[in-house]
Amino acid sequence: MPVNSGEIVEINGPIVTIKLPGVRNSEQVRIGQLGLIGEVISLDGQHAIVQVYESTESLKPGESAQALGHPLSVELGPGLLGQIFDGVQRPLSTIFAQSGDYIPRGLQIASLARDKKWHFEANEHLSIGISLKPGSVLGKVQETQTISHKILIPPDCEGELIDLVHTGEYTIEQTIAKIKQFNGEVRTLQLFHRWSVRSPRPYLNRDHAVVPLLTGQRILDTFFPLLKGGKAAVPGPFGAGKTMLQHQISRWSNADIVIYVGCGERGNELVDILESFPKLIDPHTQRSLMERTLLIANTSNMPVVAREASIYVGVTIAEYYRDQGYDVVMVADSTSRWAEALREVGGRLGQMPVEEGYPAYLASRLAAFYERAGRVTTLNGEKAAISLIGAVSPPGGDFSEPVTSHTKEIVQTFWALSKELADARHYPSIDWNDSFSSYVDIAQQWWAENIDKRWLEYRNEALRLLTQADELARIVNLVGPEALSPTQRWILISAALIREGVLQQSAVDEVDSFCSPEKQILLLSFVLKIYRQGVILLEKGIPVQQLSNLPILTQARRIKSVYSSDQIDKLRMFEKEIEAAFSQIQIEYS
Repeated sequence: MPVNSGEIVEINGPIVTIKLPGVRNSEQVRIGQLGLIGEVISLDGQHAIVQVYESTESLKPGESAQALGHPLSVELGPGLLGQIFDGVQRPLSTIFAQSGDYIPRGLQIASLARDKKWHFEANEHLSIGISLKPGSVLGKVQETQTISHKILIPPDCEGELIDLVHTGEYTIEQTIAKIKQFNGEVRTLQLFHRWSVRSPRPYLNRDHAVVPLLTGQRILDTFFPLLKGGKAAVPGPFGAGKTMLQHQISRWSNADIVIYVGCGERGNELVDILESFPKLIDPHTQRSLMERTLLIANTSNMPVVAREASIYVGVTIAEYYRDQGYDVVMVADSTSRWAEALREVGGRLGQMPVEEGYPAYLASRLAAFYERAGRVTTLNGEKAAISLIGAVSPPGGDFSEPVTSHTKEIVQTFWALSKELADARHYPSIDWNDSFSSYVDIAQQWWAENIDKRWLEYRNEALRLLTQADELARIVNLVGPEALSPTQRWILISAALIREGVLQQSAVDEVDSFCSPEKQILLLSFVLKIYRQGVILLEKGIPVQQLSNLPILTQARRIKSVYSSDQIDKLRMFEKEIEAAFSQIQIEYS
């Protein structure tokens, strides 16, 4: 309920000045006859500057404004997964049922269904009178067939348990427990609670990430790995395939929970996501992918300030599931649109612009957002992680622009997309020269213990060949292929084999859309074996033209789409075919 009232003084697009004595900074307010939702971002005496999350058209000075007594918050509880929310956590399916295709302004709608009953299983190890700390488990709810939802003591509550309901069916608003806090107040707990999106949820301590986030995409897992709890960026110009790459990561990654935030992207792109995700089958459970996924959609034609909020709504929900012990991957598409919202609001507030009109605090806001990633020990002692993957859309593909350059300094994995590769139909169009990963040494330990000790050796050799091939290609463009030695020409051929047989991976190929680590290392070892065998034969005087015409090279390019990750034993047999092919040509020339 509103705690005090005031009136509108001035309107400047999404920035509204109100006279509202007693209002606090970051507090939510409702303004105007429509009850538009906003957030206080600055105070000047009795006047407050509010950023409004809805269009302020037709709003007039003199209309009422009410403070709501709490900051911009999200509802955290059962019923989040499988939902599609807007930028301020209003469920789009419920909005559509009530209002049709358009979102009416001032709509007040609960984020979580109030009438649905959930089967709550009380924690049998708890007893009345026990002292509970933040993060203690009161019980659980089976949210989907895939995810068991733990009901935890909120981070801002601790004390003596004086009441706990029995196992049964409850709505999220029914009281399930009562805690007598140390200050003597009795706090009633429900299946859900609210949390401010601007405040990171607490944890016991932060750990070093140790396990790769496996995406099933060879150029990511094998060449530029990301760890669970890591930070990654996907910069690229229009048409380079950012959305499809994030789609693949969301679908195939070995995370428990996936949160996809469409922040300011074009409506048609988000429609593709919203239509395709509910139809996808989770490869890990063979059930609907939406059972462990939630989507936040805030398209470019929605209010600009809600775009800024959507990122924080997504990462707060991610922290909530992390607190339950789940590994979460959050994909933000794109942080450039989020930064543009900061620029517009900063301009209307009269703040001094710096690089390309962005506010001076752009870098610190980006760093604070990415810092909410990490592998932590939760309040109840479990290990869990949030991996943040942010797309960046630099104008014209210019990676020196502020959002990309600041992001590059913050993240530890950088998957740079290339328009040239995309135009050549090379997908994923990740440029191996501009991309990097700071997690290679840690990932090497995992690969050596679980897959193959030679992973780092293979990776480095392949990258070296690709780099040499790029240098040789420049020579060919200047003076022609005749200037190259047979060994140099073989390097060009082998690098092309790496690009086509390993790095290229079609998202629509039913066999190769996902590639297990075992298949990844085998495919890479095959092309490197072909390169090494060729070098040996070249030293014996066999013409490079003869080697380049070997049918085994064509087979090596296509083998990725012949055998799936479940057919590793059959795939291993290809190594013998390679040996036989090179033995045969050696016999012919001996």
